[in-house]
Amino acid sequence: MSMGPGPSEAGPPYPVQTIICTKAMSSTSKNSTKWKRKPKLNFYHTAPVVHYRQHTQYQVNNDGSVKIICLEGRVSMQLCLECDGPNPEYKCQDCFGSELHCSTCILSVHVHHPLHRLQKWNGQYFERISLKALDLHIQLGHITGQQCVNPCHAFNDDFVIINIFGIHKVSLDFCGCAIAESHMQQLLQMSLFPSTTSDPKTAVTFHILEQYHLLSFESKISAYEFYHGLRRMSDNTGLLLIKDRYESFMWMICKWCHLKMLKCSGQGHDLKGVEATAQGECAVLCPACPHPGKNLPVNWKDAPRCWLYGLFLAINANFCLKCKAVSNDSMDPSLSSGWAYFMEDEAFKGFLDSNLDNTQEKSTCSSHNAVNMVDTKSNRGLAATGLGTVDCACHNMKRPNAVGDLQKGERYVNMDYLFFSTLCHTVIDTLNVSYNIACHTFPVSMHLLPAFKTISFFIPKFHLPAHIEECQTSFSFNFKSGVGWTDGEASKRGWANINPITSSTKEMGPGAWQDTLDNYFGDSNWKKDHHKALDNLEEGLRGEYSAALAQWREQVEAWERNPAKPNPFKQRAETVTMASVQLELARDDQNDIQTGTCLVLHEDCTPSVLISTGLELEEQQAGLRVHTTDNQEGKMLQRNNTLQRRIDTWTKLQELYMPSLAALHVSESSVSGGIATAVATPETVKLWLPSQIGKTAPCDTHLQTIEWKLQYAQAHDALCSLCSNLRAQTAILKYKDRNLHGQGMNMRAWNTLKAVEARLEAAASTYERVHKALVVLAPLLNQTGWHSSLQPLNRADICSMTDLLWGESEGTRKLSWIWNMARAMRWAKEVELLKEEMQRILQFFKWDAQCWDKRGLEDALHDVDDDEREGLIAYAKRQASLC
Repeated sequence: MSMGPGPSEAGPPYPVQTIICTKAMSSTSKNSTKWKRKPKLNFYHTAPVVHYRQHTQYQVNNDGSVKIICLEGRVSMQLCLECDGPNPEYKCQDCFGSELHCSTCILSVHVHHPLHRLQKWNGQYFERISLKALDLHIQLGHITGQQCVNPCHAFNDDFVIINIFGIHKVSLDFCGCAIAESHMQQLLQMSLFPSTTSDPKTAVTFHILEQYHLLSFESKISAYEFYHGLRRMSDNTGLLLIKDRYESFMWMICKWCHLKMLKCSGQGHDLKGVEATAQGECAVLCPACPHPGKNLPVNWKDAPRCWLYGLFLAINANFCLKCKAVSNDSMDPSLSSGWAYFMEDEAFKGFLDSNLDNTQEKSTCSSHNAVNMVDTKSNRGLAATGLGTVDCACHNMKRPNAVGDLQKGERYVNMDYLFFSTLCHTVIDTLNVSYNIACHTFPVSMHLLPAFKTISFFIPKFHLPAHIEECQTSFSFNFKSGVGWTDGEASKRGWANINPITSSTKEMGPGAWQDTLDNYFGDSNWKKDHHKALDNLEEGLRGEYSAALAQWREQVEAWERNPAKPNPFKQRAETVTMASVQLELARDDQNDIQTGTCLVLHEDCTPSVLISTGLELEEQQAGLRVHTTDNQEGKMLQRNNTLQRRIDTWTKLQELYMPSLAALHVSESSVSGGIATAVATPETVKLWLPSQIGKTAPCDTHLQTIEWKLQYAQAHDALCSLCSNLRAQTAILKYKDRNLHGQGMNMRAWNTLKAVEARLEAAASTYERVHKALVVLAPLLNQTGWHSSLQPLNRADICSMTDLLWGESEGTRKLSWIWNMARAMRWAKEVELLKEEMQRILQFFKWDAQCWDKRGLEDALHDVDDDEREGLIAYAKRQASLC
């Protein structure tokens, strides 16, 4: 490593001291990120240090060096860069390079840079000095460098300008000529934003305002942090007295953001003035949403596929964006007054005051805190407990006049006003509204909607599993035509970006709070600025399910045309149960006894009681075929003996109704051939029910019919038990993963899961046994159509319906054929919606460019002077070029 100057660098004629910082990174292990030893400083002294400290090299990399300490001195600069005068004393921290100048030249160089920071060599080191101390005056109202013959000094010669390099005291002169403009206009012409409109004492450069504007969007930096960062740029020691202009800086930021919003929305080109701005006119619109007259065809209302021109809205609330009660509307009014995303405050609060006595209805669905806990939320010391919004459900863009504060939770009266407020800005006939409590909120206010509106309410897909089964089918995006794969959760995704500003906005007054959030929402909007598969699926289903497929398609299309028709996606719960069938059979026996048609061979046992008892015995046999421990064996023997006695008694009664059993027993003995066999246990005894006899022997059709009814009901009972235990299993797993920690708690949870799995296994075994019996009895009784609801059960079918636990998504999980068809239809609609949105985006930007071209027409700007006209035309043309 070279200790001296490089080949192209002339070294000083005196000895040097070099400090080299070496890093021992090579001695660290591959898997370790820690240093084994600290950096080591090696000193090489070749001359006295005190008298010859002229050049110091600080080595930071292995391949080069950066001279830093040498810049604290004059670096052998003995002549002025401009005039070659001797002993130059001044250098600029902000100019490119570190050359020295004399006092005369440093002033001439900085006529065009009056806000740079200077340093003066005092013989030992460089000390801070201002251009004001060198008598540099900033003259306004004239070309830079020219002096006014009648200058007007700023008040007390104490003007402060804030720019990117810090906070500066300057000598500023206004033009006092007869044709001079106001002080505010003179400052604005020099890209200086004044703090007040009369006798300003502080100004901020447009550059620093623009910088803060963008930094606040990207890093969420507060004005306090930004201002004090500039203050430390002026003096990082705290020894200098710097005038506090933080409050003025806050006011200038608010006014700057407000003026930028008006400028970008084209209000500067309106000859009627800013007062003519309409409600919501400054909002950045979603170019992909339908806007009649902007990006829709002329005959869009008469189009056959009207669902392509539907508007997707998402209603949401955010309780992170609170606002403390530190001021009021009279002390801190909003500048925008409903011109962008917030609603006009006076009308909104008047509506709320007129509905104070309205009682919040409780949810009839699941226990949603957003509904039931609204009156219990604490709002002590808060002007707003949160924020309610209505967004574009597909693209997460805030709607005009669709944002409002929530005084106490997510009350219906607030959210209804937000919803209907933003509907004033559209004439679209088809509305698709997503809200996590849509099942309870909007059916109450449906009568307020115009009769010609076609409106569908949905629950976002992430929130849908928390609702009851009826809501999961009636408000699902998956079962509605014309919505594609919309999930309704877009409005939730934007909160993570804006929530960090809460630390600064919660201390604001109501007006500043609304204007700041309007500003952030505007920037957020600005930045955002399959048929073959269905045919293949239908071909695969047409063979076995052709009739059911055609019937189901007709039901779906009828429901899509008229939602009042039965919902084909809604699960139809079977009402057939063992209890209901047994009750029905008992009533049949009663009727037979009353009419005298009943053939009873035993006074205590009718045919229905015989078969029902036989099925109970079969169920008890299945319960005994389990592994037992030594401690349980005694109880199992008692149960075996009891079951054996019941079977013996039942068999004697069975022979009365089924005399052919004697021949079956003789045939079974002949097949065994007299070979000694093990003693039959109660759980292995064959009961010879009608389904077990089949066609091997004659059996009474009445007995077969009774068993069919009971087995059919038992199959549905088993399926219900499967579904119930699967839901219980999913709930236990979720609760365990989220709330249980430690070995003891997890072991108890696993014991509970084992009990649930045992019930699942029992239900599955019962269904498989019953299904086999139905397969045997169905051809004997000519029973058809039962396969659609009672299909063969595979072990892979025993799984939860939810996709939240196992990581599957709506587009990848495997479902039954009916759901797969619905999914293919959703993708087909999604493709058409995306194509239409792309077309609307292009048409919207074309319309926007035409609007800016119209604003820039010279004929429309005949009432302004030449300079203002040129500026208005230039800005309009630039905006049109961006579209």
